[in-house]
Amino acid sequence: MVKQNKICISYPTINMEKTGEKIKQLRKERGYKVSEIAAFMGFNEPQAVYKWQRGESLPSVDNLFALSILFGVSLNELIVSDNVADNSVFKDILVFMKRYNKFLNYQ
Repeated sequence: MVKQNKICISYPTINMEKTGEKIKQLRKERGYKVSEIAAFMGFNEPQAVYKWQRGESLPSVDNLFALSILFGVSLNELIVSDNVADNSVFKDILVFMKRYNKFLNYQ
């Protein structure tokens, strides 16, 4: 009989405040005004962009994707997680777990 060891990984969450700071940082580095980001997104007013930058809300998936294209970064670079230090590490853990489960199923 093979005992299954359980690997505990906490559910990954997005840190709204740090993601907002990242959006603001990238906006400034790229030389965009908030009003320009709002216009690019098709917004009549810039309030949504300000809320993102303050961490009060997150852009929709479509808007995150558009921001990543505008800023020339991946979604992984744009989104800041609370509990995943590096998304590639998380992916490596998932690959390990899949292989480990396959191994256990063959025992």
